[in-house]
Amino acid sequence: MWWWCSSAKGRSNLERVLLGVTPKPPSFSLPREQGKEEIEYFRLGDLWNCYNEQSAYGLGTQVDLNNGENVMQYYAPYLSTIQIYTHKPTALISRNQNEAGESESSDCWSDSESEKLLSRSMSNDSKTWDEASEDSVFDSDGSPSLRDRLGVLDFKYVERDPPFKRVPLIAKINQLAEKYPALMTLRSVDMSPASWMAVSWYPIYTIPPSRTENDLTTAFLTYHTLSSSFQDNAVVEGKEEGAEWFEESYVMSKRIPLLPFGLATYKMQGDLWGKTGFDQDRLFYLQRAADSWLKQLNADHHDFNFFMNSNQSSPPLAYYPSPKP
Repeated sequence: MWWWCSSAKGRSNLERVLLGVTPKPPSFSLPREQGKEEIEYFRLGDLWNCYNEQSAYGLGTQVDLNNGENVMQYYAPYLSTIQIYTHKPTALISRNQNEAGESESSDCWSDSESEKLLSRSMSNDSKTWDEASEDSVFDSDGSPSLRDRLGVLDFKYVERDPPFKRVPLIAKINQLAEKYPALMTLRSVDMSPASWMAVSWYPIYTIPPSRTENDLTTAFLTYHTLSSSFQDNAVVEGKEEGAEWFEESYVMSKRIPLLPFGLATYKMQGDLWGKTGFDQDRLFYLQRAADSWLKQLNADHHDFNFFMNSNQSSPPLAYYPSPKP
């Protein structure tokens, strides 16, 4: 969390982007059990609502140019990939939510075999976690295996189309939810720590237009956890740091900021996003974190590979509507 500390002289271009791409869904609390701390969570349906406006108009962030001027740069969000790990079938999770007094979508599936077939068909040539892992529940040293700790890969989607063929994030989520309704009903407490998503942010327009900065064509790929396990750590660290962004996002509005734990960039040619040593360290740290995360889960992330191997490629094209007046 050290890389989130704001400079006393104001936020840098990179920090504005990182804060802008951080969704902040509403926070809810599970009933407190005797002797245990209160557990906070968010609903996936509320998380997707955070992208409604950005999917319609783009995310706008201020960028201070090297010539002393500043512009508003807008980015289009696309779902790059999502992996949801659970410790029990989503049908059982939905049943437990009903018993706890939470509403259940009328089209939630109760057939676990159907969900297994769906997960397999939507995985874009991927294998289920059980197929990809060893059959043993324990590692050679007797400790619980990775499969046992992380749960079962209940759902996976990897976007492989080029940017100009993609639909905005909200449209993609709605498409996927038609076949996997749990994408709208799951809570962060229902998912294991291995659950995560990545969002790609492609530049779409600049106000006022500027053709002097090559770095305005930079695209970003951000990684976010979907599990309450990591969010609890972020809450504790945020409170300890007393960061301005945390007080505004969590303490006052009771929202959970899903900070990017990893980052990759595309066509970053100058120093616009790394003017200081602190920002350069931040970029290095987040890229290493993303790479490490993918290796630990043995995940083949198409966009990450493309970003890392396309430094000299032409700027990506974004299929995106023009902003309304």
